[in-house]
This record gives sequence, structure tokens and C-alpha cells, in this order.
Amino acid sequence: MTNALSPPVAAANGGGSFGRAELALYVATVALWSSGWIGIKLQVGVVPVWQSAFYRFAIATAVMFAWVVLSRRRIAFPWSLHLRFAALGALMFSTNFALFYYAAQFVTSGLLAVVFSLVTVFNPINAALFLRERMSPKALLGALIGITGIAMIYWPEVARPETGAAAVLGLAAAVGGTLTFSLGNIVAFGVHRQGIPVISTNAWGMAYGTVVLGLLVAALGEPLQFEPTAVYAGVLAILGTVSTVLPMATYLTLMRRIGPGRAGYATVMFPIGALAISWLFEGYEWTGIAIAGLALALAGNLFVLGKPRPKEG
Repeated sequence: MTNALSPPVAAANGGGSFGRAELALYVATVALWSSGWIGIKLQVGVVPVWQSAFYRFAIATAVMFAWVVLSRRRIAFPWSLHLRFAALGALMFSTNFALFYYAAQFVTSGLLAVVFSLVTVFNPINAALFLRERMSPKALLGALIGITGIAMIYWPEVARPETGAAAVLGLAAAVGGTLTFSLGNIVAFGVHRQGIPVISTNAWGMAYGTVVLGLLVAALGEPLQFEPTAVYAGVLAILGTVSTVLPMATYLTLMRRIGPGRAGYATVMFPIGALAISWLFEGYEWTGIAIAGLALALAGNLFVLGKPRPKEG
């Protein structure tokens, strides 16, 4: 019986089938990541955002290596692979999160998730550029439908005079974070093609990402701070474990099975749960255009995840 966290590597073109196992990974990724955005927002306050991101990944790294050791997965790798692990850490496990923590100072958690779903456009493009994958017209059309819906969801915040400038600044930081995440996907997919276990890859990637965040904190020269409250400490513990370790494992496993292009489209579903949480706890206001945009995002998601046509020959 195949371990769900150690599936066979997907075909080079990333066009693996989408069956029950992939659906389970997809649902788990969406559920876990949707609830994590409000945690980032709750971390904004007394502690500088860069330090909160550093604390989060220091915890996640410890958890990941404990997982590797207890499950007796491979932990030693050649130095050539460590260069890729370091690139993965710099892109997916540090810069990406640092930019989103910065953006969280200006926009609601639900809108952070909305911007993050732009990875559905970045992933196929980057896969075509760096992995020489052919861009599926169906995947591209589905992504464009979804992104149109996402733009409609975000537009009311940009159009408001009292929030427009901050929303644009938050949008720019979040787009940058999404781009680095997508580039990290490409690095991760290249590593997984070599049959390296997902959990081991994540552990080393997070370790290097923590180093990058630590260097950023040191370069800024701000004294380390910590907010000794139940809310901050509790949210940090959850973000460093459940909201970081598990969704990264399920997402990267899904990407390994079906490729970065189609796996990235799971992020279009994040805004639904994240916006619902934002509505309940941050006062996010649903508008007619936002609801219409949500419907389009769902339609695009269902379109791109449809059963692929069998290859001829």
C-alpha cells in the first residue's frame, strides 16, 4: 500500500491523473491553508512581522525534523541537493511568507488568500519557462476565469478612497510573495522528480528558510520581541505546526502527483474559506461584485480540475 506522503513521482509533464487520493490531498490542502490566513493577521501587532515569520518557521523546522527522524525518513543528502533545498527555503519558506506578513498590515486575511491564488497563473507560466512543460489551453482558460473572479473580489477594496493606497501596497507585497512561492514550486518539483521524499525536502527547505528569515531580522537590527499573551503564543504555535507543516506536505505531495500547473489551482479555493473567516472575524463586507467574482473563481476551479483527456497512442 502506497504511503500517501511518498507517492510515485508524477510524469515529467506534470499531467498525472486526478483520482480519489489526489482529491483527498486537494481538499486537505484547501481546508488547512484557508484557515491559516487569519493567523497571519492575528500576528500583526507588537512583534515586528519579520520576527513573527522567523518564530513560525523556527518552530516548523523543529517539527519537520522530528517528523523525519521519528518516521525514519532519509535525512542525509549530497551537497548538490542542499543548494536546491536552500533555493526552496529562500523562495517558498521565507521570502514568500515575509512578504505576506508585511501585506497583512494593510489588507484583510481573506484578501491575502485572494491574491495568493494568482499562483494559478504563475505556476503554468513558470513551468513552461523552467520545466519546458506545454501549457494546457484548458488549464490556462480555467485559470483566467478564476483570476477574473478574484480581481472582482479584490476590486472594492482598491476602489475605496480610505483603503485604496494601503490596499495597493498590500497587493504589491502579496503578489511578490505569490511569485516567489510559484518559483519555489518549480524548485520543489525538480527535487521531487529525483524521488526525494516530500517530508525530507520540506524539513531542509524550512531550515534554510529559517536561516534566511533570521538573517533578515539581524539585518534590520530590531531587538527581538515577543508578545507574552495567550492569543499571540497560541496562534504562533498553531501556525508553526498545523498551518505550516501539514498543508505544505499535502500541497507538495499533490504537486508531485499532478504537476505544479494543476496543483497550483488548488489555491483558487483558499479565498472561499478565508473570506468566510474574514467576514466572521474581521468584518469583511460582501458585495454583489465580490459574490459574482467568487462564483467565477469556483467555475474556473471546477473547469481546470475536470478529468484530463486520455493521451492518444
